[in-house]
Amino acid sequence: MRQIAIAVLVLAGIGLVPKEHAMPSTSSAPEFLYTSAQRYEPLAWMNGKDRFPLGATVFIRDAHARRSLLSDFAATADPALSFDGKNVLLAGKRAPLEPWQIWEVALEGGDPRPVTHCADNCIRPLYLPENRVVYAERVNGQFVIQTVDLAGGKPLPLTYGPASSLPSDVLRDGRVLFESAYGDTETPELYTVYSDGSGVESYRCDHGKARFGGRQVSSGDIVFTGDHGLRRFTSARAKEVRVEAPAGDYAGDPAETVAGEWLLPWRPRANGDFQLMWWTPGKKTLRPALHEPDANVVQPVLIAEHPLPNRHPSGLHDWQIGNLLCLNAYTSKYKFAAESIHSVRLYTRDAKGNVQLLGATPVESDGSFFVQVPGDQPLQIELLDASGKTVQREAGWFWMRQGEQRVCVGCHAGPETAAENAVPMVLQKSTTPVDMTRAHNATSVGGH
Repeated sequence: MRQIAIAVLVLAGIGLVPKEHAMPSTSSAPEFLYTSAQRYEPLAWMNGKDRFPLGATVFIRDAHARRSLLSDFAATADPALSFDGKNVLLAGKRAPLEPWQIWEVALEGGDPRPVTHCADNCIRPLYLPENRVVYAERVNGQFVIQTVDLAGGKPLPLTYGPASSLPSDVLRDGRVLFESAYGDTETPELYTVYSDGSGVESYRCDHGKARFGGRQVSSGDIVFTGDHGLRRFTSARAKEVRVEAPAGDYAGDPAETVAGEWLLPWRPRANGDFQLMWWTPGKKTLRPALHEPDANVVQPVLIAEHPLPNRHPSGLHDWQIGNLLCLNAYTSKYKFAAESIHSVRLYTRDAKGNVQLLGATPVESDGSFFVQVPGDQPLQIELLDASGKTVQREAGWFWMRQGEQRVCVGCHAGPETAAENAVPMVLQKSTTPVDMTRAHNATSVGGH
């Protein structure tokens, strides 16, 4: 969930890529921003490392030439365009040994303005509605997604899981699409979260394959890098769908023109350098857009106005806890026998990563339960049978924001599943959630 040096035969029908920077033959080719780097490690963030260990430079490219966006900076990367197409957010550092910070600069030029003053690296910024930005900050060796007002103020963390996270896109509905490890694995997965940190969920439930570099296209689909090529999430399908694109290695982050053509980072093999290619979905060939000898060309951003996402009004209360109502644990991608689920346990992790048991509570015969959990902490659910044996346990982790009230259709049910129109049995018995927030409830069950 990203170049070919000198000349190479791309695919039958594409032809040779010339030594100089290649652009479409038409003089009306769109302008775009991109990042050029000698070395690019797209998943280094998962271990808190630098994706551009030898530095990088953001360029603006038109039909005739290129220019550096910030020529007096030691390194720049991660360009993001404002919704009106006038300003650019990017990660940058003035001196090689400084940490990456988030900067904003007018596209037409002028002095850059610092957005962050992080003690450690701050990277991958994106614009949010209401003059806010979202980015990732490295805290104690792990990237945490934060949001802050462009005018300044205290940043708000959006992610509270045990793994590093990196913003990928801001969706039209206002949610932040981000990448993070799935559970305790080294496999990147795509998730969404609202701009106040609430409502976190995996975009789809068919886990197990690497997914990163996701971006929403005009159809509403999410296109991303998957196993051996491009994949997409589409609203009509509960699982990912293969994008029938030409063979090669893709770095995700597709940029789409108003005509429906995609600008993509691509390389013919995994040990090569990325270059930018034009592709019309459904076609069997790619067209060269831009390559730079001995450099990776990634993170294309078309210079054009784009729609303002929906604003997300926060529904959080001024509490320290969160309330979670599960309507029916039997509603799941897993097949559970009738009356096989007897109780549910909830776990968290302490500051050292040790797993702790918060508590347990019965599950009603209709699969419902209602619990109160600590806010802003990793959470994991385990379903048990009548003998106390595990029926199913989450492999990943989620969280509840402080003051969040959340209703889930089921356990790992998927976003395409609708709830039954019925009052759950647990609420017929009591509208008070089972308290799993008290300190004496937490019991250590080992570390990871």
